[in-house]
Amino acid sequence: MIKKYQYGKPFETDAVVEKIPVTSDAVPYGTVCTENGFSFTCSLEKNDAVYGLGENIRGINKRGYLYISQASDDGVHTEAKHSLYAAHNFIVVSGEEPFGLFVDYPGRLSFDIGYTEQNTIRISCDDANLYLYVINGDSPYDIVKQFRKIIGRSYIPPRFAFGFGQSRWGYASADDFKKVVKEHRDAHIPMDMLYMDIDYMQDYKDFTVNQQEFPDFKAFVEEMKAQNIHLVPIIDAGVKVEEGYSVYEEGKAKNYFCKRKDGTDFEAAVWPGWTHFPDVLNPEARAWFGSNYETLISQGIDGFWNDMNEPAIFYSREGFNEVKDYIKDFLADGARENLTFELQEKVNSLANNTKDYDRFYHNVNGEMIPHRMVHNLFGYNMTRAAGEAFEKICPDKRILLFSRSSYIGMHRYGGIWTGDNKSWWSHILLNLKMLPSLNMCGFLYVGADLGGFGDDTTRDLVLRWLALGVFTPLMRNHSAIDTRNQEFYQFENTEDFRHVIGVRYRLIPYLYSEYMKAALGNDMMFKPLAFEYPDDTFAPQVEDQLMLGNEIMIAPVYTQNANGRYVYLPEEMIFVKFLPDGTIAQETLSQGHHYVEIALNEVPLFIRKGKCIPVVDAAECVDQIDFNTMQYIGYESASYDLYDDDGVTPIAK
Repeated sequence: MIKKYQYGKPFETDAVVEKIPVTSDAVPYGTVCTENGFSFTCSLEKNDAVYGLGENIRGINKRGYLYISQASDDGVHTEAKHSLYAAHNFIVVSGEEPFGLFVDYPGRLSFDIGYTEQNTIRISCDDANLYLYVINGDSPYDIVKQFRKIIGRSYIPPRFAFGFGQSRWGYASADDFKKVVKEHRDAHIPMDMLYMDIDYMQDYKDFTVNQQEFPDFKAFVEEMKAQNIHLVPIIDAGVKVEEGYSVYEEGKAKNYFCKRKDGTDFEAAVWPGWTHFPDVLNPEARAWFGSNYETLISQGIDGFWNDMNEPAIFYSREGFNEVKDYIKDFLADGARENLTFELQEKVNSLANNTKDYDRFYHNVNGEMIPHRMVHNLFGYNMTRAAGEAFEKICPDKRILLFSRSSYIGMHRYGGIWTGDNKSWWSHILLNLKMLPSLNMCGFLYVGADLGGFGDDTTRDLVLRWLALGVFTPLMRNHSAIDTRNQEFYQFENTEDFRHVIGVRYRLIPYLYSEYMKAALGNDMMFKPLAFEYPDDTFAPQVEDQLMLGNEIMIAPVYTQNANGRYVYLPEEMIFVKFLPDGTIAQETLSQGHHYVEIALNEVPLFIRKGKCIPVVDAAECVDQIDFNTMQYIGYESASYDLYDDDGVTPIAK
């Protein structure tokens, strides 16, 4: 059962699509206070777990820390952080009487989950204008499925998007991309997508292509498609301020950019220099921005990734002027010249300074709304702009689309990748822990930058991370321009990478089938063990294994120099290893704790008792998968319900 409570005058986020009447009943499970803002407070029992919050740091069980929903451009994902790129304000309290809470509020929101007081949850914000949804059900899993139903069906990508994609910030010319394709094809490493970071653009301008490096972009796109490669360009949030640039000229003429209080266009510096932000909360401006994607679609592009859409701000015009004046005063005051830390702090505060959120406004139905009040909706509505436009531009085909920043509701228009992670072993585990939490909030097409985006990776780290990435719907190797090259052909024994990526393609019929079942059934693809084994006392403690679909459990190795790992089996399962010679080893293991050996070039999974899964022969791209080679592995008496379609045609809602 779901109850909806209204406080003040909420901003309509469109996160919930099912009509639920507002109730005047007393709020169950806790206490609401609307003095000096809003707060919901409730007690926790000793063994209660708290799930949810989508993309966030720390564990699957979120108990014991302070989380703040405020979309933040922060590429250092350590346990000390309180916010990442997204705002997913949904939690489930698992106890004797489980319940769920969704706080539909687009501004800064705090979740103190046993941080200040060990046995107390306190959700709070400074503004008491929001909707609170309270959900009760038979189990945490039941509550999640109820929530998923009211927020609408998850985005469904084209089937090629389940292939492997290679990316690196720094590929700038047609020759750069051709080299990557040639190296993969020569080594027979499967690949379907090649991502284009900011250097493909002309001076970092959205919806443009560098004419010197790509003199005939349409022909280049077709050349890549002839080799079964889909190019996926990046689109950033900021529109460059430049006379003669058509996107800027039209947006300015039609007042489609976010404004200052005095009505002038807000300016912020990002990659192109000074930019304006499209006012994607204004339906007219949103439709206009989305229509610009046709520029690249008309040249054959069928996939995009939206970035920098928290929105990221290097500095605003106002912030820049403040620091400039500060430096003048600083240099004029000889007594302060030794206080270099003070100067450094002032300069460092320029980027993503929350003071800027009070400096620009959105036009919503003729009312000027400060960005601070709706900050968490920007990335959602930028991606919504694209998703809504695709339905008009190419209504008969699916387009690949995912974003960095998001809010609940964006899951209907695209997926997400989990941002600028690092080449750290701990980030393999962080990647794993985010998966079920994201699924709870509707985000099914998800993945991380495999191998790590920032810092220098290692061969063993890439291989271990790939063995997890084999199972994530979005599977992409992505790295930063100033890091060690981490394309697979840069390492010794390339055949190991060919094998691990090949396992992904062997499993695509299963992964695609389970994804579609989850999307069409408002279900989860990745689940904590406790969701499937609610009566198992040990399952809630397991945070480094996940249930995937209805048939398997995954348990990747995430420790440097490890030859294997310990696993817990809630029931008898078949331990499966895809071996580098192409064979598949299967061993039945009893319920309980086991140490399993897993080599760097092996991919493990566990098949649940009485289940089986389909596998096919490896292929170099999705379109070359031969379904005639399909076999089933697992329990002999089991059967599997395979979902299949053409992978292109949109699914009617």
